[in-house]
This record gives sequence, C-alpha cells and structure tokens, in this order.
Amino acid sequence: MTTRMDAPRGDRGDRGGGGDDDGMDRDGDDRRGGKGRGGGGKRKLLSDEIVAKVDYKNPQILRAFVTDRGKMIPRRITGASARQQRVISTALRRARMLALLPFSVTGD
Repeated sequence: MTTRMDAPRGDRGDRGGGGDDDGMDRDGDDRRGGKGRGGGGKRKLLSDEIVAKVDYKNPQILRAFVTDRGKMIPRRITGASARQQRVISTALRRARMLALLPFSVTGD
C-alpha cells in the first residue's frame, strides 16, 4: 500500500500546485487566473529638475500629471517619489482653485 508521500508527483491527488508544470496551468497556457493586468510598468522617472518646475502658475507642466478625464496620475505610474507627489498634488489643487486647471472634464 502506498501512502501519499510515497506516491509519484502526479498521483498525490492534490489539485494544482506542486509538480513540474513549467509555469503552465491545466489548459496548457501560462495564465494562472487573476485580474489579467498587463505589465505597463512605470511611464517615466521624474528628476528633481522637473519637479522644481512644477508650480501652480505653470499649467502646461501640470497637464502632464493629469489624465484626459481630469484625474491625477498616481505615482506608481509617473515614478514620482512621495515627496515629489506631494508637491505635484499641492500644485494641482492650487491651480484648480485659481481656475487654471479644471476640476473635471465634461463629456461631449
């Protein structure tokens, strides 16, 4: 009589996991479920020179940190540090209060 530990890898009766599957699942493709997020990665890494130019009075530079819908691009996308992101968000808020940038974009 064979026990679970003595049985070959494929005959253990466990579902998934373990074994030599070369990164493939049961269907033969390499997808393992999940949300299926593509790897976009970071768009750019900000230098301190660019952040020094970020000012509420310069909406052309601030538009690079805002999506087409008017939302601020997160730092995981822009590659900004926490301190740089605080400078950017403060400048965006001030520019919005002075009507240099819109709070939201209306659809057509």
